[in-house]
Amino acid sequence: MTQLRIATRSSAQARTQAENIGALIERMSSGVSVEFVFVDTHGDVNQTTPLHQMGGQGVFVKEVQRAVLDGAADIAVHSAKDLPSQTADGLVIAAVGERRTPNDALIGRSLDDLAIGATVATGSVRRRAQLMRMRPDLQFVDLRGNIQTRLSKIPDGGAIVMAVAALEILGIADHIAQVLDIDVAVPMVGQGSVAVEARIDDRATLEILSAIDHVSSRYAVETERAFLAELGAGCSLPVGAHLTKEGVFHAFMATDDCSDSVQLVGSISDTDDNIAVGIAAAHECRTRLAEVTE
Repeated sequence: MTQLRIATRSSAQARTQAENIGALIERMSSGVSVEFVFVDTHGDVNQTTPLHQMGGQGVFVKEVQRAVLDGAADIAVHSAKDLPSQTADGLVIAAVGERRTPNDALIGRSLDDLAIGATVATGSVRRRAQLMRMRPDLQFVDLRGNIQTRLSKIPDGGAIVMAVAALEILGIADHIAQVLDIDVAVPMVGQGSVAVEARIDDRATLEILSAIDHVSSRYAVETERAFLAELGAGCSLPVGAHLTKEGVFHAFMATDDCSDSVQLVGSISDTDDNIAVGIAAAHECRTRLAEVTE
C-alpha cells in the first residue's frame, strides 16, 4: 500500500477540498491511501490585517508548499485562486480538480435590495471595484475570517461577498441572496478550482495525480494564470480573469483606488493558443487602463 501525505490548511473549506481530492486519488489509484498534514499559514494566523496589505496571493499557500518541499508531505492541495502567478521553485501543479461554480455571490441582500448607501463587506479589492461599477453609492468595509465568521458579519441591511464554490463545498449555498453574473463580476484567476502541487522530481506521485487531472478545468486555469503571470508578481492592482466552458474569456483590471477599471470579453477557439490569449488580454487591460487614467 502506497501512502500519500496531503498538506492542506485546517479550515473547514480547505479540509473538505483536501478530503475530496484524497477520496478521488484512492478511487482512481488502487493500492494508494492518503493521510492529511494540516498546516497553519500566515493568512490563517493573522485574521485582522486586510489581505491586500499582507501581500495578497501567497499568504494562504507558502507554508503548505513548504511542507511538501521539506518532505513532511507529498502533495499540497490549495484553492487555485490563492496561488501566486509563479509556481514555487521545485513544485509543479500536477492536477487541477473539476471546477465548481466560479461566480461570486452576495449574502444578505441582492444588489437590487440594497438601499442607497448600504454597506457591503469584502476583503477583496477586486470585488469592491466591480461592485462600484454597478453601484457607486455603496459603502465598503473590510471582511476577514473563516466562512462561518464571515457569515456572522453581514452588515445590517447590507451584504457580504463570497465565492459560490466555497459555499458549495460546505453545503451551505442556500445562504446566497444573489449569484453575480460573470459578465459584471469577473472572478479571481482560478476561482472555483482546486490545484494540487507536487515536487517536480517526484515521478511516482506525479503519475498518481495524472489520473485525477480534469483536463478542461486545467485548460481554463492555465489560461487565466497566463493572464496573471504576464501582469507580473509585483502587480498589486485588482484583477480577475475567467475562461468559461464555452470558450468565452473575461478579463478585468482596476486601479488601486477602484476609481477606474477596464473589462474585456473575447473568445478562444480550438485552434487558438490559450496561453497567448491570456498574455494578450493582460497587455490589452494594462494599455486600456493607462488610457482611461490619463
